[in-house]
Amino acid sequence: MSLRAKITNIDDIQLLVDSFYAAIRKNELLGPIFNGIIQDRWPAHLEKMYRFWQTVLLEEHTYNGSPFPPHATLSVNKQHFDTWLTIWHQTIDDHFEGDIAEEAKWRGVKMAGMFLSKIEYYSTNGGRPLV
Repeated sequence: MSLRAKITNIDDIQLLVDSFYAAIRKNELLGPIFNGIIQDRWPAHLEKMYRFWQTVLLEEHTYNGSPFPPHATLSVNKQHFDTWLTIWHQTIDDHFEGDIAEEAKWRGVKMAGMFLSKIEYYSTNGGRPLV
């Protein structure tokens, strides 16, 4: 019998997001980046992430915005995204199982790949995203 739950509601999303960002903040590679940018705005950032993942995983449309632009000029590379994904997958596996947990992992992989590709494009070609 598994002790892991299925992702079914906002409480599960909050547990996922809170656990994930607690690990990110402690990570040697990613912690300084996130803490340096977010500083004392963690509660607002976490609220935004709850809404984002609630929209993406539960199809409860509470998030409005464009997730990429704040990341467009970050000085990050594949190692940063691989670390992000490792923590994301580990956090999911620590707490959850089931179809939505697997979807969360898949969406994380897709998002990391897209963000890395776009960051590399903008750092090489200049410019900024439109939105």
